[in-house]
Amino acid sequence: MSNVHRIVFTPSGLEAQAADGASILDVARATQVDLDSVCGGRGVCGRCQINPSFGDFSKWALRSEPQHLSGVGTTEREYQGRRLVPDGWRLGCQAKIYGPLVVDVPPESQLHAPVIRKEISLDGLSLDPVSILRVVSVSAAQTKSVGIQEAINMACQQEWQFVPDTYDAGVLEEVERIVGDSDETVTLYLRRTLGSTTVHSVRKGVHVDNLGVAIDLGSTTVAAHLMELSSGEVLASSGLMNPQIRLGEDLMSRVSYVMMNPDGREELTGLAREAVAELIDTLLEKAERSAEDVTEIVLVGNPVMHHSFLGFDVVPLGQMPFNLATDRSVVVPAASLGLPGSKASVYLPPCIAGHVGADAAAAVLAEAPHKSSKRQLLVDVGTNAEIVFGNDNQLYAASSPTGPAFEGAQITHGQRATPGAIERVRINRDTFEPEIKIIGSELWSSDSGFSALAKSPGVTGICGSGIIEAVGELFLCGLMTAEGVILDSRSTTDRVISDGRTFSYVLHRTEGTDDREGSSIVISQPDIRAIQLAKAALRAGIDLLLEHAGCTAPDEIRLAGAFGAHIDPMYAMVLGLIPDCPLDDVRAVGNAAGSGAARLLLSNHERSVVEELVKGIEKIETATEDRFQALFVDAMSFPHSTAAYPNLQKIVQMPERPLTSNPAGARRKRRSQRKGT
Repeated sequence: MSNVHRIVFTPSGLEAQAADGASILDVARATQVDLDSVCGGRGVCGRCQINPSFGDFSKWALRSEPQHLSGVGTTEREYQGRRLVPDGWRLGCQAKIYGPLVVDVPPESQLHAPVIRKEISLDGLSLDPVSILRVVSVSAAQTKSVGIQEAINMACQQEWQFVPDTYDAGVLEEVERIVGDSDETVTLYLRRTLGSTTVHSVRKGVHVDNLGVAIDLGSTTVAAHLMELSSGEVLASSGLMNPQIRLGEDLMSRVSYVMMNPDGREELTGLAREAVAELIDTLLEKAERSAEDVTEIVLVGNPVMHHSFLGFDVVPLGQMPFNLATDRSVVVPAASLGLPGSKASVYLPPCIAGHVGADAAAAVLAEAPHKSSKRQLLVDVGTNAEIVFGNDNQLYAASSPTGPAFEGAQITHGQRATPGAIERVRINRDTFEPEIKIIGSELWSSDSGFSALAKSPGVTGICGSGIIEAVGELFLCGLMTAEGVILDSRSTTDRVISDGRTFSYVLHRTEGTDDREGSSIVISQPDIRAIQLAKAALRAGIDLLLEHAGCTAPDEIRLAGAFGAHIDPMYAMVLGLIPDCPLDDVRAVGNAAGSGAARLLLSNHERSVVEELVKGIEKIETATEDRFQALFVDAMSFPHSTAAYPNLQKIVQMPERPLTSNPAGARRKRRSQRKGT
């Protein structure tokens, strides 16, 4: 066995070379992996917990095995700290490396906890929940004279003026046990579907809490909302990172993991269900409510998330013709999936196509393009972008494999949206000096007090919205060509530095260090390339839908998802992520999928609507379309090689095209990217 081993940390994707016997904590620190510790590696604080992943990882051409990690020693075995160490997890300070490894750093062990930025909107929704409660008094005498079912029916008719249509197995037996020889008050848990009402469970006494959970199972983050079904009130909201990331950052990597590992399917499913269960427990704890009061759960996600959560085989989704296991909605008991809520049912709306999931269907429900004559473009930007275009006449749907670049992966100093990450960027058109704003601070770097405020957590990297603005600003100020080449502008500004045969732009300098010491935040030429590839894939998918619809431009654009909610629409247009459109008609809509899931949770009618909607959507498979590659090539330029941007040019002074000359000595006096500001 080699004395030096390759280590990959997830979800960051950072790699390192580690010597035999080195601790994971030491290697993580040397690699600038975000792994917390306050005891100095003594195995006392328990903050450096990691979760090693074992199996074949084709993405990194690496096999990680249990024997590549030291066994549990005395210090770990006797650890008595407050932080419980889950089964299979290790203390990073005590775990020693003896072979190639894939190591996941869970959110709770990261020094900078992820900021889950997802909200919901329920505008115009009429409450019509599938699950309802009815409290009735059941006569013991009647149960003996007319039977248990008839006694309940009589009570329902007398007190609520309705009679249940059916009873789930075990309900009548439970009522018999509760009532016995004395009259009792019981709470009936009812589900209303397809015009029928079913008693699916019963509890002794009066219970008025009727709770539901709306879940958006994203490939990167999982967001959930605990709601009171009778009022629509949001009792608690929370989110966490999808633990499947340790098996692959993008969907195809996870499909590949399943193909390469005999237990990969079960592992993928287990991680999804454990994450959802953990999130529900967190919501209940925050709201101080009981799992016994949860009666309904709605979960949406892309097809890989949908199938992995249900335990379906995801391999067909990774190869032509990308067949779904089912294109119908699914209802299963929560208990069968290992979720809290023994009386709850889990509803998953239908997926649209092999790469366009139930989350896209939920987003359509929330944004309602099917109710408008305006041609709406709905884009949920993620590792797999889902796109819907159309109006009340016809809807078209497709997906594009954008990869994780928009979320900070594949970027030199990229990171997820955590405190300290650069999220806003401006570059002075005369001096080429940057201004930045980080998550956790309302101040720009040019404001007094920024330096002191930014010392903790510090400027740690750049997240997706910051990357988009940085690239857009480089283009607008003339430091980068329309083809995405950073120009040699060293005679004009010291912010542009040589990086071998290419150039980089220094976005942030750490005081007292040299740019090449690795402490500065830079935008490199490979970073630009990663953004180009991601945005070209997204834009090609959009243009393909427009062509199928016989349109050249949308009337309005909706940017959905955690990333879409925080990207500046103007910069999205400057880069060509989206087609030209009046900026007033471009709006970030937050977590549209989560909003749709909440609507499905609160309304039986909305479920029938979404199921009919999905049937009528025309699916476009980008992988089989001959035009996709040509459209991809056209979209590589900023903003686009052929498409015009008349609306954008009304508010933004664009560089002359083609921009291929060195701007050194010829400063472009564009004092603002937005006219009138």
